[in-house]
Amino acid sequence: MAWASGEVGMGDSGIPGLPKLSRKIAFCQIPQRVAWLDRASLSAYLSPVTSRPYLAVVHYDGAQFVGWQRQRDGRTVQAEFEAVLARLMGRRTTATGAGRTDTGVHALGQGVGFLAGERWAADADGLRRALNALLPRDVWVERVHPMRAGFHARKSAVARRYRYLIGTDDTAHSPFRRPYEWAFARPLDLLLLARAAELLPGEHDFRGLAATAGGREGGGRDAKPHYRSRVALAQWAPRTDGAGVTFTIEADRFLHRMVRFLVGAMVDIALGRRPLEDLPRLLVAADNQAASPPAPPQGLYLVAVHYPAHLYAEAEP
Repeated sequence: MAWASGEVGMGDSGIPGLPKLSRKIAFCQIPQRVAWLDRASLSAYLSPVTSRPYLAVVHYDGAQFVGWQRQRDGRTVQAEFEAVLARLMGRRTTATGAGRTDTGVHALGQGVGFLAGERWAADADGLRRALNALLPRDVWVERVHPMRAGFHARKSAVARRYRYLIGTDDTAHSPFRRPYEWAFARPLDLLLLARAAELLPGEHDFRGLAATAGGREGGGRDAKPHYRSRVALAQWAPRTDGAGVTFTIEADRFLHRMVRFLVGAMVDIALGRRPLEDLPRLLVAADNQAASPPAPPQGLYLVAVHYPAHLYAEAEP
C-alpha cells in the first residue's frame, strides 16, 4: 500500500436574414417558426474512452475557503480545482476529494481524483506543472500519479491521517500563527493527553464525538449511514518547535468534525475540566450531547491518504 501523500462551433445559420449562430446555439426548422435550442458542448457527452483516472496530492491553506466540497455560496477548493481542470481538459471535469474538509481546515496531503487524457500518463509531472500554473496561490499540487481503472479518490482510500496543532505559548496569538493552529496560549498536561489518546485505537462508534450526520468519509452517497471508525493510530507529541503540542490520528474513515470533537474532549481532560473516565463513556454514547465543544478548525490538517499500491499505474502488474 502507498500513501498519497474545446467547444465545437456551429458556423453560419444558412437562413437569409438570420444572424450568425452562437457557438453554443443550435436550431431546428419547425413549420411556421424557428425554435432555438440551447446546446451543451459535445464534449460533455463523449465517453472518456481515451481518459484514465489520476490522483493529485494537494496542499491548501484553508483560511480563505469554506471547505473542500463545492457549495452554492462561498469559495471552495473543489470549485477552484475543477475550474482549472476545465481549462486544461477543454471540458467539464469532476474532482473528487478523499476528505471533505470543513471551513478553515488545511491540507498537506489531500487526495484528489479526476479523469484526464491518456497522453498525460507519460508526463504526469507536466500535468502537475500545468495545474500549479493555473491554480490560485493557496492551492498547490505536490505530485500527480496515473492510476488504474476503478480508482476512486474517496472510496478507494483505506486510511486517512489528520494532525491537529495547538500553540501553548503566548506568541500563538501572532497573526502569522493564529490562522494555522489553536492559539491556546496555556500549558497542557501532556501525560493526561497521552493517556486519553491510548483509549482510542480500535473500532468504536463515534456518534458521541462527532457532528452526527452519518458517515462522512469512505462511504457512497447511497450507503446506509453508520458511525463506526477503526482507529490505527492516536498520539500526542510535543511540537518540534517547542511551541505546543500536536495530535496525530489515523483511521479508515472519519465522521464530520470527529477529530475536532476528540481534541476538544482531550483538552478538557488535560485541563481537569472532566475526568479521564469520561472518554470511554463518550465512545459508547448514542449522541454528542455530553461532548465537549469541538476544537476550532484552523488547527486541523489532512496530512495523508493511504491507497492500495496496486491502484497506482506505476506499480508492477
